Amino acid sequence: MSRRGPKHFAKLAFMLADSDEPADTDLSHFRDRLLSAGPGDELLDLWRRKLTAWDFEQGPAWSATAARTPERRAEIYDKLAFGPELRKVLDTAVPVHTETGPVTISREFQPWYTREGAANRSFYWASYERLLRRKGWSAAAVAGLDEAAHAVVERLADPTREDPYGARGLVVGYVQSGKTANFTGVTAKAVDAGYRLVIVLAGTLNLLRGQTQRRLDMELIGQENILGAADPNDPDALVGIDYQDDEDWPSKFVSFGARPSTLGAFDIERLTSRDRDYMALERGISALEFDKADRTRPLHDPANLHASRARVMVVKKNKSVLEKLVNDLKKIGPILGEIPTLIIDDESDQASVNTTDPKKWEADTVTRTAINGQITKLLELLPRAQYIGYTATPFANVFVDPGDEADIFPRDFLISLPRPAGYMGVQDFHDLDGAGEAEKRHVRGIYESTDDRLQEALDSFVLTGALKLYRAERGVPEGPFRHHTMLVHESVRMAEHDALAQRITTMWHNAAYTGPQGHTRLASLFEKDFHTHADGPLPTPTTYAELKQYVAGSRRLINQGGSPVIVVNGDSERDYTQPALDFDRTPNVWKILVGGTKLSRGFTVEGLTVTYYRRTTQQADTLMQMGRWFGFRPGYRDLVRLYIGREEQLGKGRTAKTVDLYEAFEAICRDEELFRAELARYAPLVNGRPQVTPAQIPPLVAQHLPWVKPSARNKMFNAELVEVRSPGVWEEPTAYPEDPDALRHNTECWAPVLEALSYTPVPLGVDGGVQYDARVGTVSHKDLLAVLCDLRWSAPAQFSPHLEFLLDAGREADTIDDWCVIAPMQTSARRNEARILGHGPFSLARRTRRRGPLFGAIRDPKHVAAARRLAGATDLIGNATVEQHVRPRRGALVLYPVVESEPRITSDGSVDPRDLVMAFAFVAPPSTARGDRPLVRFRAIDSTKAEAAIIDRGDMRS
Repeated sequence: MSRRGPKHFAKLAFMLADSDEPADTDLSHFRDRLLSAGPGDELLDLWRRKLTAWDFEQGPAWSATAARTPERRAEIYDKLAFGPELRKVLDTAVPVHTETGPVTISREFQPWYTREGAANRSFYWASYERLLRRKGWSAAAVAGLDEAAHAVVERLADPTREDPYGARGLVVGYVQSGKTANFTGVTAKAVDAGYRLVIVLAGTLNLLRGQTQRRLDMELIGQENILGAADPNDPDALVGIDYQDDEDWPSKFVSFGARPSTLGAFDIERLTSRDRDYMALERGISALEFDKADRTRPLHDPANLHASRARVMVVKKNKSVLEKLVNDLKKIGPILGEIPTLIIDDESDQASVNTTDPKKWEADTVTRTAINGQITKLLELLPRAQYIGYTATPFANVFVDPGDEADIFPRDFLISLPRPAGYMGVQDFHDLDGAGEAEKRHVRGIYESTDDRLQEALDSFVLTGALKLYRAERGVPEGPFRHHTMLVHESVRMAEHDALAQRITTMWHNAAYTGPQGHTRLASLFEKDFHTHADGPLPTPTTYAELKQYVAGSRRLINQGGSPVIVVNGDSERDYTQPALDFDRTPNVWKILVGGTKLSRGFTVEGLTVTYYRRTTQQADTLMQMGRWFGFRPGYRDLVRLYIGREEQLGKGRTAKTVDLYEAFEAICRDEELFRAELARYAPLVNGRPQVTPAQIPPLVAQHLPWVKPSARNKMFNAELVEVRSPGVWEEPTAYPEDPDALRHNTECWAPVLEALSYTPVPLGVDGGVQYDARVGTVSHKDLLAVLCDLRWSAPAQFSPHLEFLLDAGREADTIDDWCVIAPMQTSARRNEARILGHGPFSLARRTRRRGPLFGAIRDPKHVAAARRLAGATDLIGNATVEQHVRPRRGALVLYPVVESEPRITSDGSVDPRDLVMAFAFVAPPSTARGDRPLVRFRAIDSTKAEAAIIDRGDMRS
């Protein structure tokens, strides 16, 4: 059962058996053995790994079915020749993992990294895979990492190719979601494949660089490579060797049993260590001298490459450090052109992007920022260098000039990693579809009417610490409870951090946690909050009296060292090297961290349970990186609380305004999710070719983040999004005009549609869902296009690609006939109704513009299902009214007359059209799909410069 795919199992078992005669070919003993397997059974674990790996494999030669589908699993069983009973047993033990995998946008590439080839050279990957399993990773998690890492490595250049090529790529994860595990896996696979120099650019602080070095040393490089020739049993030989003071050495550091070079593999030499950044090549240029079995051939020749040692360095993104590295490499000479090199840039949107203003460049020159300049020099010196950026906020990277061949634009691929299992992300804090309890469970708003709620946040921190101690005594694994932290982020000013820390310390000492006043406060908070929202399967006391004894332990751990507060504000490296903040070497970090920007980038706050956040910013990627409350919270995700400002001042003087930080986060998260969804839509190949390439991604970004600068450098490119084809998809424009005359114009455009709607509302509903009343009517596709083409928009480019799709659909026969128009009616006693242009009355929906001129969500979620059924986009059955209106080539359009404030109503009950936003959403019928056409289409603005950047481009369509 190799990576070449599943084979006939009974025949294979007979071939491997000692018996001369076939034994039980009906596999009943095998089935019974699996049925009797208990937790941790080796045979069941083996089959779990194999089935999951086959399920996940992308485009294997042995399969014609899609990965992660029941069809793939059925094909696997067919090839194994398993019968129905055995299939049922295995499906119960190893369910098909149907969650989406990584999404890849890529240029066409020359395949070289096959599964067979990877299996033949897999020393370091196999070791890393075993380590992940020992750490408790599920088979699906390991297979998912394998899949994603393989997708990256196969898009790098073949390290043995004769002509040098440097691929450029970007891997996008989620904030604090395990990107380091992915690039560790990529590094393992890349060195196995033949890459012999690995340079990891790891943050702008020594602490972050040291964390990354330690992680790679512990999980990939291993004890034997760290020790070198030193005898681990000789104390004198260990002087100067890393990690001798580390409590995890050697037990948690991977071991190969012997030097890899004695096991048929190759050694890895470290050019940096935990406490020593790159200073200079320690042995001079000889450190990069590679042994060659055949000195007449280049290093990248297979005869030399696979037996040579690999070199790894983890380097801080610091101008002087990178200059030393560049200057040393310059001394080495022609051998640099022979070295297959991998450069991994962690947090690649920080410091690495060139943020100089192109308008200020001298003619025919590019002025670069310090770090960007050093990175481009590295790439120039190492023609076989592959550059991979890693980030959770990709917008700065995709706005790099793709025409600048020396820069880091991900011209070859962009891979969006899936949300990992167990990850607490946006969906856990925001009810994006208007339904759910995420906000109620985890978010505590700070308003003028609530005071600052800081004391409540401190009480929550003490309570959640006590609940962790309570759970640890009742069998919940206590590893994740080792650290327990609270983050307070109000300002970027360091003086304010010190004052805030002093205030929190005073508040802490006055909190009376050992007296009746404090216990009364904690008991009230426990009853109204933590007991109410506790996760059922986890142990939680029924009363505060049961928890009270653990409060003392929580308070003691938080107060150890004399102060509950640590200031971490980036004034100097000393803030990050405080022993009380060393998550690796300190047994328990139970502290309140007060800080600013430095706590929001790269620095992992372990055990973060309570966040108090009130800092404002207008940059989307900066705001997103501050979302430290995202991450993995095993055993205590129900205890996580976010105290966030809902009425914070942004700006000063006459330009000051009040902003809702929770809504700001929601808008950014919604746009990021939409961006990921767009990538997923366009990732499938059409006729074997990509629908989009990385160079065509920037317009997709701009489409979804027009309300705030996506990053500090806001570029638009020479690719204009012309058409978005969306058959069967709910589309919801939000860029409606603000000018009263434009609003009146739009309202008048809809007059013929309003006239077509029934006077009497009818009930609409689908398959037992919520039913609602609406006025309905039918208009021809031609008549609707006449309306849509005449509408005015605040951002025309947002709707124009969809309009192009609808126009194109109307040109084709047997594609679309007409539209069922729905105007939902409210039935509550507080409903707001008015006549529109003499028609109606109609219900007026109240919505607000949350993103500059753009609205947030327009729809009411309960309206979606009926519209999709009317358009034939779902198999769910509607009620009698819905089914009466279903036609094969009919779309559905939901009309939302929207008011933003109290409207002007005339004596006859009509609303002033200058106060009315005629918003809508639509679902085009599946008949508008054309299998031979991509879902998205672009055109070059300047056809003579198809890859050039255009700065600050305005909308091309009005």
